[in-house]
Amino acid sequence: MGQKVIYHADKEKDNTKDTLEATKKRVEELKIKDVLVASTHGRTGLRAAEIFKGTGVNLFAVSICHGWTEEGWVMTPQEKKKLEAKGVRVLTCSHSLGDGVASAFTEKFGGKSIEEIVAQTLYRFSQGMKVCVEIAMMAADAGLISVENEVAAVAGTSKGADTAIVLKPAYPRKFHELEIKEIIAKPRDP
Repeated sequence: MGQKVIYHADKEKDNTKDTLEATKKRVEELKIKDVLVASTHGRTGLRAAEIFKGTGVNLFAVSICHGWTEEGWVMTPQEKKKLEAKGVRVLTCSHSLGDGVASAFTEKFGGKSIEEIVAQTLYRFSQGMKVCVEIAMMAADAGLISVENEVAAVAGTSKGADTAIVLKPAYPRKFHELEIKEIIAKPRDP
């Protein structure tokens, strides 16, 4: 079996359109029903809504938790409403690979939690790879997607999306059951 993987040469460039179009093509080929998109302020989610319009997939935008409000990374109620008006379901919750109680202790006392080690391992592929895995676990844990079916997850490095994968998700507490099946796109350099 052969499958084309897109390697983006410039992760500072907005690679969202190419990544989402490649994801749509693969989702249609595999008949995947659920697509997850990391979206801080809704722009990537809105672009996904345009590209996936009429496909019948369940589109989810996963946003960062409210613990990051001071940094300006939290989706506003108005941004959420725009996504929902386009049929995109929005999930906002704590990251499954960080930003929880373990992170509070490592910030105060040092060391690394298991979640941070897993996150750093996935960063070796790209920031988007870590986020793709993370949003799949978050959506599974929230009951929005099944852990029995393959899903597509899309995320990025700084602005927009440059990474997309097909995976069989798992709940965070059953992380060892998560399977990355395919890489659709990623930056050439992590």
